[in-house]
Amino acid sequence: MSNGLQKYRLQCTLTFGDIYGQIIVWLIVIFISLATALALWSSAREIYALATVGLILVLSLPFLLFAFVTTLFNHIELNPVEKEAAQKRAQGRTGSESSQKPATPTG
Repeated sequence: MSNGLQKYRLQCTLTFGDIYGQIIVWLIVIFISLATALALWSSAREIYALATVGLILVLSLPFLLFAFVTTLFNHIELNPVEKEAAQKRAQGRTGSESSQKPATPTG
């Protein structure tokens, strides 16, 4: 049945603490851009204030996305599954389907 290929289990070890610093830095960038907009805000420079906020947001979003994605990829692990565990899982899928009961609410 199996042709000698190793089976792997995909596991993500990412926690909120891994991206917490990135979120804090991006919030600081947002507040600095809002402070810049308020500093430029006057009757003659309103368009410059809005353009500054938009430019900072548009330029910072790709860096934030890149940081999140690379952090996520660094926390994905491929662990080999032992043959016995893989066989038990395969047998459990076929044999335990009829013995499972649906979840019932409690309380």
